[in-house]
Amino acid sequence: MGVDALAIPSGDGATKVDVLAFAHRLADFAAPLARHYFRTELPVEAKADASPVTAADRAIESLLRAEIRSVYPDHGILGEEEGGNFERPLTWVIDPIDGTKSFITGMPLFGTLIALVSEGRPIVGVIDMPALGERWCGTGDAAWFGALPARTSDRHLPEARLFATSPDIFVGADAEAFARLSGAVGLRRFGGDCYAYGLLASGHCDLVVEAGLQVYDVMALVPVVEGAGGVMTDWDGRPLTPAFDGRVVAAANAGLHAEALRRLRA
Repeated sequence: MGVDALAIPSGDGATKVDVLAFAHRLADFAAPLARHYFRTELPVEAKADASPVTAADRAIESLLRAEIRSVYPDHGILGEEEGGNFERPLTWVIDPIDGTKSFITGMPLFGTLIALVSEGRPIVGVIDMPALGERWCGTGDAAWFGALPARTSDRHLPEARLFATSPDIFVGADAEAFARLSGAVGLRRFGGDCYAYGLLASGHCDLVVEAGLQVYDVMALVPVVEGAGGVMTDWDGRPLTPAFDGRVVAAANAGLHAEALRRLRA
């Protein structure tokens, strides 16, 4: 069944192809605004959790919220900067600049994440990289890099290429578990934020393991990774829902995912 035939539980008769096209439109709006602010002298504020925020984060989220309200007034919205909830059956989840630390240091590996979540499960996701002009999207059933299909690799643990945002995100038992896993792979790299998940969807890396993430960090990634043939869960192998504990394993294939979970749980 093609993506254009997949109805979603909305009262407006929308299909996945409708909302995916709209998610692309949102990314098209956000990208020039992100580029406008990128590598300029922006004041950086610290939020309550000590994470940085800039005028770019706020401006992009405000723009996307206004557009969503104008087109889908019955949908909910949850964003990193203005909050929200999942009280409505369909909720848009926005991370206006995923990788703000990269953004404020001039590193182009930041992205805008846009997802539509239905009854707690993400069904459409877009990973847009404004500074690079690259974009992944997915529906859980299929994924694309630009206009081309995206497909994960068939590598297993000994030759796997693993990414994590930073070793600092793993503390205590989590650090020990990550060390067990990362010591068993073929190559380990740090950094990249959401970009690593796009690379996984296109077969360039094979594992992304994280801790300490928020719901807006992950919802857009799941339909891309799974649509490309990968598996994305928490460290206990459960699907990622708004109630997840911040720990994520994204793997290129089911066998590699099972191997990674065994190492993390050992």
